[in-house]
Amino acid sequence: MKRVLIAEDEAAIREFVVINLKRGGYEVLEACDGVQALELYDSCAGDVDVAVLDVMMPNMDGLEVCRQLRNRSNNIGIIMLTAKTQEMDKITGLMTGADDYVTKPFSPTELVARVDAIYRRVAMNNKPVATASDIIELGEFKLNLRNRTLMKSGSFIELTQVEFQMMEYFFTNPGAALSRTDILTRVWGNEYFGEEKIVDVNIRRLRMKIEKEPSQPRYLTTIWGVGYKWVV
Repeated sequence: MKRVLIAEDEAAIREFVVINLKRGGYEVLEACDGVQALELYDSCAGDVDVAVLDVMMPNMDGLEVCRQLRNRSNNIGIIMLTAKTQEMDKITGLMTGADDYVTKPFSPTELVARVDAIYRRVAMNNKPVATASDIIELGEFKLNLRNRTLMKSGSFIELTQVEFQMMEYFFTNPGAALSRTDILTRVWGNEYFGEEKIVDVNIRRLRMKIEKEPSQPRYLTTIWGVGYKWVV
């Protein structure tokens, strides 16, 4: 069963989201604040595929819920609901571990499409990948396509499912300059409604995990005017 957790303190918006997610074939858990969201997540032993979190909530805001959910699981998909004026919250949410954000007001079609895209990645993460070679080695890095894990010099690096897909794209195209549009299409899909800056924020997040000096990246470098490449 496809299960989504929605945390939104405004009842009218929450009911609107729940109705449309149920129409999309999802089982929905409803929370009116951040504390209840974590209680619901823990009560079902983490059996949640996607969480949709409003940034501004009483008791515990969506950013803190995002942090705690990401600490519990690297595989759960997380979408933040933000207002147009919450630009910094969008970036903070992504750096905290969210996979995507949707700006209010939004259409039901847009939200369900975003949830569908995240759910497909989560489902893919739970299945072994059939490939002739399960491991791609580039220098001190090993990317295991079957277990969907990354190691650097023998140590595991924890990745979200979005981060893994980005690394898979770089590792299967070493030394190639990949544009933001290419990365966006490969990882978020052709029907993604959002902005390309989500790629930049996730690159920053990856550099913090894999680079010794994230501000002076050795491996995941910027190609000005184009995008990024993995230096072999």
